[in-house]
Amino acid sequence: MNSHEVTQGIERAPHRSLFYAMGYLPEDLKKPLIAVVNAYNEIIPGHIHLRDIAQAVKLGISAAGGVPIEFPVIGICDGIAMNHSGMKYPLASRELIADSIEAMVMAHKFDGMVLIGNCDKIVPGMLMAAARLNIPAIYVSGGPMLAGNYRGRKVDLISVFEAVGAYKSGKISEEELMEMELLACPTCGSCAGMFTANTMNCLAEALGIALPGNGTIPAPYGRRKQLAKLAGMQIVELVKRNIRPRDILTLNAFRNAIALDMALGGSTNSVLHLMAIAHSAGVKLELDEFDRISRKVPNIVRLSPAGPYAIEDLDRAGGISAILNMLAKAWLIDPTTLTVTGKTLGENISNAKVLDYSVIRPLDNPYSPEGGIAILRGNLAPEGAVVKISAVSEEMMRHTGPAKVFDSEEEAFAAIMNGKIQKGDVVVIRYEGPKGGPGMREMLSPTSAIVGMGLDKSVALLTDGRFSGGTRGPCIGHISPEAAEGGPIAILKDGDIIEIDLINRTLNVKLSEQEIKDRLSKWKKPQPKAPEGTYLARYSKLVTSASKGAVLEG
Repeated sequence: MNSHEVTQGIERAPHRSLFYAMGYLPEDLKKPLIAVVNAYNEIIPGHIHLRDIAQAVKLGISAAGGVPIEFPVIGICDGIAMNHSGMKYPLASRELIADSIEAMVMAHKFDGMVLIGNCDKIVPGMLMAAARLNIPAIYVSGGPMLAGNYRGRKVDLISVFEAVGAYKSGKISEEELMEMELLACPTCGSCAGMFTANTMNCLAEALGIALPGNGTIPAPYGRRKQLAKLAGMQIVELVKRNIRPRDILTLNAFRNAIALDMALGGSTNSVLHLMAIAHSAGVKLELDEFDRISRKVPNIVRLSPAGPYAIEDLDRAGGISAILNMLAKAWLIDPTTLTVTGKTLGENISNAKVLDYSVIRPLDNPYSPEGGIAILRGNLAPEGAVVKISAVSEEMMRHTGPAKVFDSEEEAFAAIMNGKIQKGDVVVIRYEGPKGGPGMREMLSPTSAIVGMGLDKSVALLTDGRFSGGTRGPCIGHISPEAAEGGPIAILKDGDIIEIDLINRTLNVKLSEQEIKDRLSKWKKPQPKAPEGTYLARYSKLVTSASKGAVLEG
């Protein structure tokens, strides 16, 4: 065991003495030492209850003959960080999370770890650490929030973002907006739709790094604590059997996760995160893999923002295991991949059934015959761009219109809120990519304002930044190369005609190759936005393109 490096032998007497100072017994130091990595804090609704989840995990570890040792990790609430300079930090924090876990685990020589998170960048940061360290590991989420109820209809955080635009355009009163904000987020847990946090928590099941139920059991339910206790028990078994993350996180496991993503219509951020986790696992995962799988896996679930259902409905309808079982029977996933149960994915899901076909449609009656995410290419995105195609209305699958170009999210949001965007326009927000932002901010406020104003069926939005999983409408992100690296998006001008064809997966500007070349020859690299000496400045220098998962070089 790794822990023997700090607990066994005459030379380790001083080390053992330090353990005894904390109340550990000599017998404890003969058992597996299990890190309980807890992202609890008091600023994220999805994490406010993680002390209870950690306690259940620790009880499970102790019951199975291990020694639980808890330490914390940071986490940022994307919703609270949204639409201001704070949004430069969430994606960048993913690397800090992975690095800090590495430092703690390697320094203290743990035998295994249970990673407890829930929200956006915390989940992939933890899975990157698991893949990188390659000691036995299980990921446990805190579970989704229950949906709110506003005048008889389900609402969530995205409902409130969209209501801001509705208020601004005179569709609802300030009193109605305030009433909704009080009701939209009624419990602890990750926000209630198929947004980034819940997407990643669900995909962790398909990857095999989390137990069945991880993605959908609501945060307030007793079953969530039961799952956490089972994870604590199972990590000791994984240590005994020496089953490690890289045994589980194979290329076929990532393909399974992508297939599930397409069936669910998950967040576009999943493209960034799956590529980053694969990179940490030493697995070569190409951007085009997403589109290849999207072409053959139908979209059979539409939760908020693409549809009326919440994650709690998906749980009630049979959960992720039911979807995976359907996909396995149609040979759309590989059921032979290993999972943290010690069994194959196929064994985990063999008895799962769909209990409500209005929530999980059959494969022969999908919302769409193709998956929920599409990869676009063209002269505006030579290295690719990403769109949540399941949340785009039929009339916007093809769109041609004049560009309205902005060099920051703030400029674009102000223009939208002040009524300067007209039907048919293509809003372009640039210099918000991984390097240019820096940090690749999410654009939930601009996109929600467009929806709230009723423009989502006539206005498109393009960016080298990214979108919240709660975004809907013709919103295309991750445009690569980004503007800060001299990508074609950097030389767009107001009035340039943009051609979007989601059916044929193309994104072009109607300019000749020579015109693009001439404009690029005159383009000058902008000054960095992040002050020298800050973490963001270092991040900006090291981060790679979104088409590579925005991982750090070196």
